[in-house]
Amino acid sequence: MEENRTELKTGYNEFTIEGRNAVIEAFRSGKEIDKVYVLDGCQDGPVMTIKREAKKHDTMIKYVTKERLDQLSETGKHQGVIAVAAAYKYAEIEDMFALAEKKGEAPFLFLLDNIEDPHNLGAIIRTANLAGAHGVIIPKNRAVGLTATVARTSAGALNYTPVAKVTNLAKTIEDLKKQGLWFVCADMGGTKMYDLDLKGPIGLVIGNEGEGVGRLVKEKCDMVASIPMKGDIDSLNASVAAGVLAYEIVRQRMR
Repeated sequence: MEENRTELKTGYNEFTIEGRNAVIEAFRSGKEIDKVYVLDGCQDGPVMTIKREAKKHDTMIKYVTKERLDQLSETGKHQGVIAVAAAYKYAEIEDMFALAEKKGEAPFLFLLDNIEDPHNLGAIIRTANLAGAHGVIIPKNRAVGLTATVARTSAGALNYTPVAKVTNLAKTIEDLKKQGLWFVCADMGGTKMYDLDLKGPIGLVIGNEGEGVGRLVKEKCDMVASIPMKGDIDSLNASVAAGVLAYEIVRQRMR
């Protein structure tokens, strides 16, 4: 017999919803769902309904083994389906421009290319808030969403800094250029950040923890900034790099 009750738990990494009817209800109630884990090969009616709802809401579907679902499950009643729900509601990019206008400031946005560590994402959102950025943009796929860990690590910044989720980061950069933004990304092979003009409407692009900014996204950026480093290792943690570059932007905007 199907379980009708929504199984919602606050885990270390994320909010999860378990069970077929519970997941269908979550979609239909308008809950923000980041991704859905589905038992690979399962094709019955309720699962097909979940797949349709996921596609309708442009939610990522990950097909996994029963063993993986069992690992993720807290209730033991996943019925072949576990959804990962956002801890906070996502904003629209228009909300960020409205916030900049309200403050009388040139737009300052963070764009994150496939950040996968929830602690890094939370720390970056916290930095974005403290640096006066008007919003953070993340991709829908291959990246962490607004999980409970992200919310905790942001130390309350999610209450004030809008976060939007987009399908294609490179296309988003193209669209935002038409609205007057310039884009700078962090890369070791770039120009020393102190030698760049980072004033005015700007988007700061920070890359994945291991691979940095992807080629397609990097090609869309107007500037590539490097952070001077004197130590024996060759890279900074993504959230630290975001903080260093963000505060160079803050310094220049305060002139």
